[in-house]
Amino acid sequence: MTATTPAASAAAAAPVRTEIATLWRLSWPMLVGQLATVGMGVADVAMTGHVSAEELAAVSLGTSVWSIVLVTVMGTMMAINTVVAHEIGAARHDKVPHSVRQAMWKGLLVGLVACLFANLCTLLFGHVGLDKEVAGRAALYLHVASLGMPAFACFRALYGYSTSINQTKPIMWIAIFGCVFNVFVNWLLVYGNWGFPQMGAVGCAVATAAGMWLMLGAVIAWVKYAPAYRMTYPFTVWEGPDWKAIGAMLRLGLPIGVTYFAEVSAFGLISLLVARFGVVAVSSHQVALNFASLVFMVPLSFSIGMMTRVGQAMGEGNPQRARFVGWVGVGMSVAFGALSALFIAIFRWEIAAAYTSDPAVQAACAHLLLFAALFQLSDATQVATASAIRGYQITRPPMIIQLLAFWGISLPLGCILGLAPGWFPWTPDAPMSTTGFWIGLVVALTVAAVLLTWSFEKLARQRIREGAARQGTHRHSMQT
Repeated sequence: MTATTPAASAAAAAPVRTEIATLWRLSWPMLVGQLATVGMGVADVAMTGHVSAEELAAVSLGTSVWSIVLVTVMGTMMAINTVVAHEIGAARHDKVPHSVRQAMWKGLLVGLVACLFANLCTLLFGHVGLDKEVAGRAALYLHVASLGMPAFACFRALYGYSTSINQTKPIMWIAIFGCVFNVFVNWLLVYGNWGFPQMGAVGCAVATAAGMWLMLGAVIAWVKYAPAYRMTYPFTVWEGPDWKAIGAMLRLGLPIGVTYFAEVSAFGLISLLVARFGVVAVSSHQVALNFASLVFMVPLSFSIGMMTRVGQAMGEGNPQRARFVGWVGVGMSVAFGALSALFIAIFRWEIAAAYTSDPAVQAACAHLLLFAALFQLSDATQVATASAIRGYQITRPPMIIQLLAFWGISLPLGCILGLAPGWFPWTPDAPMSTTGFWIGLVVALTVAAVLLTWSFEKLARQRIREGAARQGTHRHSMQT
């Protein structure tokens, strides 16, 4: 047996360190940008939490739907990431502008549909057992905030284009600018500072919608004037909708959107199902979910960067490298999941206090954050492996797995434990409320992580075998 020398071990570790450094340089600006984007929702919840429990409940209910729609749109628009990454990897820069222009048309379409859907969801607010005034405030919040959805969808089109050509820092600064704007306008309108009317939850919605349009304008201006976009600049000519190209991106993006919807809607629907247990249950669930969503942006950012890296490797025709960079990205996400689990478990009371001054909501939130800590590893694993698969331009398997996990396992199990309907002999004697639903989420994320990890490795090995077979065929034809 040959012993491994220290020099050999160092040589083997060098590519891993190099890839970690490359992925980190690509991902950290996206991480800051993602945190800033989600920070807009965090600011809405946290700032209204210091007005009253009723205003917090209204924003919590409104953002439960808003988050579902926002993340679904984000996923649906993500097709442009892998499309541009493959073109860049294959050095087909001339094809990028057309794809980006059509992604903008797609963004307008998706944003309008999302706006309509968000408004239709408000019809449910009067039937979830919540106070009528709180339900009305939540509906008004969503009516106003939804006006920013078309801008957000088009922003995500340019976001995906920019990140796929390795330009992530501009997006970071624009997202920070949008978050600062949101917090400032919240401060004016939620509390009524500087003579502005005190609008509470509705003030948050105004700030959110205006911030979305401001971010879109900023990214359009940056793409127009920054030198990094000259080679692939998409706005040199006017181009109407190409429904074939839009349809192709929808076929690629809709499964991603459904995948995101399956997870986030499971969380959001819980807000509606636990509304019968009162304001404390709804508010504590939303606060815990809000912070968990904030933490989730870290592995999500690693995953988006990894999807770009995998897509570029496949565009180059290098499936071995695609598998390698995929597993490095998964490892980075899992490592962060372990750290975030420890942080949430230790500082859960401080996190709850940062969101609300209501003692009852604080106690309930701290309890739910223990479950958030528990699912950090599986959540980081499932989002990373799903994004690695999408880098191969394969989007349906993650969708099927997420639907199975969250709608086939999480929600049914949550209803059994949380509502205690008496369907089975082992149903709890008394409803476990939000605790039962969060147990269901832990189980669902674990199932999704296991299945997606297996799917990624199977797909990666299959592409390597196919690449080797093509090379063998090519060599044989050259010899003949």
